Amino acid sequence: MGRIARANREEPHGHLLPQSAIAAAPAGVAASRAGPTATGRPAGDGGPTEPAPKHDPADLLARYRRAHDRRAPWEAHWRDCIAYTLPQRDGAVAPADPGQRATERIFDATAGDAAEQLAASLLAELTPPWSRWIGLAPGPGLDDAEAARLAPRLADAEAVLQGHFDRSNFAVEMHQCFLDLVVLGTACLSFEEAALGSPSAFRFTAVPLREAVLAEGPDGQLDVTYRRSELTGAQLVGRFGRAQAPEAALAGASDAEGQRFPVVEAVLPDGSAYDYAAVLDAAAGDGPRVLAEGRFGRSPFVNFRWMKAPGEVYGRSPVMRALPDIRTANKVVELTLKNASIAVTGIWQADDDGVLNPATVRLVPGTIIPKAVGSSGLTPLAAPGQFDVSELVLSDLRDRIQRTLLTGQLGQPASPHMTATEVLERSQETARVLGATYGRLQAELLTPLVARALSILSRRGEVDGLSLDGRTVQLQLRAPLAQLQAQKDVANTVGWIERVAALGDAGLATVDLAAAARWIGETMGVPAELIRPEPPTAPPDARPPAEPPRGAPTPAGQVGDV
Repeated sequence: MGRIARANREEPHGHLLPQSAIAAAPAGVAASRAGPTATGRPAGDGGPTEPAPKHDPADLLARYRRAHDRRAPWEAHWRDCIAYTLPQRDGAVAPADPGQRATERIFDATAGDAAEQLAASLLAELTPPWSRWIGLAPGPGLDDAEAARLAPRLADAEAVLQGHFDRSNFAVEMHQCFLDLVVLGTACLSFEEAALGSPSAFRFTAVPLREAVLAEGPDGQLDVTYRRSELTGAQLVGRFGRAQAPEAALAGASDAEGQRFPVVEAVLPDGSAYDYAAVLDAAAGDGPRVLAEGRFGRSPFVNFRWMKAPGEVYGRSPVMRALPDIRTANKVVELTLKNASIAVTGIWQADDDGVLNPATVRLVPGTIIPKAVGSSGLTPLAAPGQFDVSELVLSDLRDRIQRTLLTGQLGQPASPHMTATEVLERSQETARVLGATYGRLQAELLTPLVARALSILSRRGEVDGLSLDGRTVQLQLRAPLAQLQAQKDVANTVGWIERVAALGDAGLATVDLAAAARWIGETMGVPAELIRPEPPTAPPDARPPAEPPRGAPTPAGQVGDV
């Protein structure tokens, strides 16, 4: 089978690149990430023998093929969703030629426009570029003194995290994932550590579903990921080293467009960590072989879904729910265009009088059409009726498509002169509509994303050993969609203070205005340096010093009563 390249740089002490698209990575960097052999010695040098791989390659490939077979019923459904909304993204579900014409079957663009708007709105509402959407707060396992000491460290970590996200390609790849989420119901984001010296420590790739095969782990999370890709000989050698490459890959290592070799990468949950293995599917007749193995503290693949039906692994999208209306609207527009063509050009009839030849007739201005004496010549065929309900049907279909794709909830407000109450009511309606979806995205996307980012930065020493465990450090998202409930809480609190103030001084005396102002600032995500901390309180047994009796001599250095 050949020697096994085991990646001994495991998290939290190292990083193994799970990405298959290596064409853009420098060969030296890619080769170093494959890791040396476990012994650090060449095979047969008299040193310790290299340990056997943890995962059997044939078993990994068998598990991959079983998961791929379970995915097969979804592929036709995905192709339909892509074909009627964003056909230019057909490469996400099937191999496609770059630059091919893909919109010839589209007659109504309502669904495509709504899907793109929803994806852009999700990016702006959940992970807005160049805005503070990540918040870290002390967890419930800390007392007040410990939380106060931890708060400055968390504020610094927030700034470091946000800076790395902003300098990376996160916004570009996240938008592609949101398009997959809206149209296909499932998305896969590869989250890798960039090479040292890069502007950001993060590198993201939106993995197309035609490459990703997913399954649920023992705890029901969508964290079992297989990815199949084809590498050239040069990419294979640059990624995993010459010792692991088959002879055919070594022979074609200098040919950038030569033979391609299928590689299956697997990330499998193992307790609180994840095992990684890369397997060469076929090695010039030698059978499958393990190219690299490693271990991650956090999965490098973030898989998330829009909605999950019982018993299903892959998610269902709003486009899937609106697909009947999308098909019908597309057909109605197609038939309307055909009817319009008939109305413009008309249908004509002519007597077979031996003079008029329909094959030579051209209906252009100034044309003279000969006809026999007594013949009616070329006459238009009257339509049976002019009753047309296509516009009524099409308007209703488009309204339903836009409602299903949440165009009204996440789009721009209908009136730019909305009052504060109207804006709050609209926000509450958005929270009700997207409550379930947002909860799933927070659990499957945002929390694993921030946890993986903290793991990488902690290993690099850029944040001080913070872990998103929910007890010491907890995630507090500050994106616009996450702040809807906070806005409602603040509005309720301010309304209560106003009503209490209307009762007079006695009612207002029950309100701790300083504490209320601090709570409102913290709830709305105001930076901690702008909020004055609460002054220390005296111990409960402390008493003010007793005043000396009137007329008693004053201590030296003090001025008595005159």
